[in-house]
This record gives sequence, C-alpha cells and structure tokens, in this order.
Amino acid sequence: MLFVYLGWSITGSMQYDRELHTATRLANGQVLVTGGKNTLGEILNTTELYDPTTETWTSTGNMNSIRVYHTATLLSSGKVLVTGGQINSSAYLNTAELYDPSTGIWSSAGTMNSSRAGHAASLLTNGKVLITGGYTATTMNIYLNTAELYDPSVGIWTVVQSMNYTRRSPAAALLINGKVLVSGGRRSSGGSSSSELYQP
Repeated sequence: MLFVYLGWSITGSMQYDRELHTATRLANGQVLVTGGKNTLGEILNTTELYDPTTETWTSTGNMNSIRVYHTATLLSSGKVLVTGGQINSSAYLNTAELYDPSTGIWSSAGTMNSSRAGHAASLLTNGKVLITGGYTATTMNIYLNTAELYDPSVGIWTVVQSMNYTRRSPAAALLINGKVLVSGGRRSSGGSSSSELYQP
C-alpha cells in the first residue's frame, strides 16, 4: 500500500523578517513580497522574490515608499500594482506604484483620491483595479466607504460610487459574472456581517 504524506516542509528563509506584508504570484511563477514591518516595528520598503524552482529568496528593487497595511495586485500586463498603506501610526498613503518584473524597478502609478490603509483591491475582468474601504485614522475610527478605480491603460484613478457601509479590512472577491462581492470588515460600531455587490 502506498502512503502519501501531505504536510508542510521548510523552505528558504526571506532576506528580511516581516509581517503585514503582501505576497503576489507573478506570471513567471515567482512570488513577490512587499513591505510590511519587522520585529522592531520598523515599516519596510524592501521587496524580494521567491523562486519555487530553487526554493530561494533574492532581493529586488525597493519600493519608493515604506508601506504596511497596503495591497498588491497582479495586473494583466504582468506588472504589480501596490496601493496605499501606512508609513507610521498616524500617516496614511494615497500613493500607488508599479513593479515591473522584467526590470525589477518600481515606478509611480499616480495618487488615489483618498489616503487609505487596510483596504481591499480587486482586479476586474476589464483589467481595471477596484479599491474599496479601509481607514485613514485608527484612534478616531475614521473608516471609509469610498471606492475608486485604477485604469492601467491610462494610469488614471477615478472615484466610483461609495459603498453602503464603511468597512475597515473588508474581504473582496471577483465573481464569475464580473461583479465584486465585498463582505464584512470593521465599522465604527464594531464588526459587520453585511455584504454588498459592485457592478463594473
């Protein structure tokens, strides 16, 4: 009788210790890790690549800004869009940047209409990226219901209709019909079980 063990195995260590970072699988199969913060609480702009064929990590170009509580989205072009985040406990970003895997270089992707962290990002079927919710202050409970679209073909951000509820750290999923389901998240009054749909 043949037994197959399914479980975990140790692989290569990252170049930096980090938490609250992002991990994005690239078109070539490698994984791009961006930002986060280390055990000293320092917010990072470093990025690195994991190669599953060699199980090793290598450093790649640094982001233009340190970021934590940001998002990273693989675009149809193969580039990675990173949006928003925090640079300290009270400063929030409206900037975005693009990573080009062919060069390892980051470039500006313009500025969002709202500074935000703890938001959600969804790649739509038309290649645009929908950004939803998040927060702009933690101590004052300034949570967002705003949403906006990034069009990579022209590099422009556009405000779209706001959600019905404010949502910090919501979950978002692209449905097979092209709509986006946004669910849960924290509101000023506490957690939420509500969900809503965005029609592109």
